[in-house]
Amino acid sequence: MTHDYDPGPQIAHAGGINLGTPDLERSLGFFRDLLGMEVVSQADGVAYLRGYQELVHHSLVLTQQSEARVNTYSFRVQRKQDVELFHQQLTAQEIETIELPAGHETGRGEAIRFLVPGSEHPFELYYDIEKPTAPESLRSKLPSNSSRRRGFGVRRLDHLNVQCSPSTVNHAEGWLRDALGFKRREFAMIPQFPETVMASWLSVTPQVHDIAIGVNGEEKNGAFHHIAFNIENYHDILRAADEIRDLDIDYGHGPGKHGIGQAMYLYIHDPGSGHRIELYSGGYHIFDPDWQAIEWKIPELQYGQTWYGEALDVGPGGAFLSTTPSAGLKE
Repeated sequence: MTHDYDPGPQIAHAGGINLGTPDLERSLGFFRDLLGMEVVSQADGVAYLRGYQELVHHSLVLTQQSEARVNTYSFRVQRKQDVELFHQQLTAQEIETIELPAGHETGRGEAIRFLVPGSEHPFELYYDIEKPTAPESLRSKLPSNSSRRRGFGVRRLDHLNVQCSPSTVNHAEGWLRDALGFKRREFAMIPQFPETVMASWLSVTPQVHDIAIGVNGEEKNGAFHHIAFNIENYHDILRAADEIRDLDIDYGHGPGKHGIGQAMYLYIHDPGSGHRIELYSGGYHIFDPDWQAIEWKIPELQYGQTWYGEALDVGPGGAFLSTTPSAGLKE
């Protein structure tokens, strides 16, 4: 039997985010000292961090800048050639694409950047990334860990959550599925406009979502809702909630458990930038190749947002209306 089938370019997983912060040192205190992330590299107002189970160079970039904006959302592709193959597909769709040389982002190879049609979020796709060894003082005896567990114990980036306007959300969500190969796992439609997506949880991995996209209650496009970092267990969520009460940290929602994805959550804010951060633990995985997307409708949607804990708003805009913007397409 001849096996010459090529599935074409594919996304492997959510790889990183570049967050602009007006107060880099305060943000570093939050992500490094409180959440326990390792600073792999820092120079010229830019810091690169990773969780203790991330062997690659970084998943989080903090950039000192006047405005708290999301500069880029990054996804790693399955193969080196997929960067070029996606570039060709985007060009054929007449989507403006910027080619970024190796080293444009420290520790990472060549990449492409473009704005997602409909949502206008700046995405980057890359494959090559360095895998540095942690300093001996931080090194773990476990070879599957990049460093020792510290602080609240952030293991890795879990997922991204973005929003766009009601008039463009269907286009953007559909494009993510059709062009980048994300699979719709769970979703909800706006009750008053049942043909319009309220929120959709999408993945290319067995997770319920590597990225979620939903309607922004303030009619904004290119809006950032939150980034979620995975921690080991429910006890870690409760510990974080308890300790944060004693700190000068904006305490958001939770702790609680989502029905959608079935993970425990706690929303807090980076004091240096105000960006919303979710600490996320648990959840179920999808291994069925014929998985049928689950639709949530009101009133059951309240259980989807919060199975137990502080109830979250289930109206258009999701749990929170306040968001931070994403940067445009610039090098």
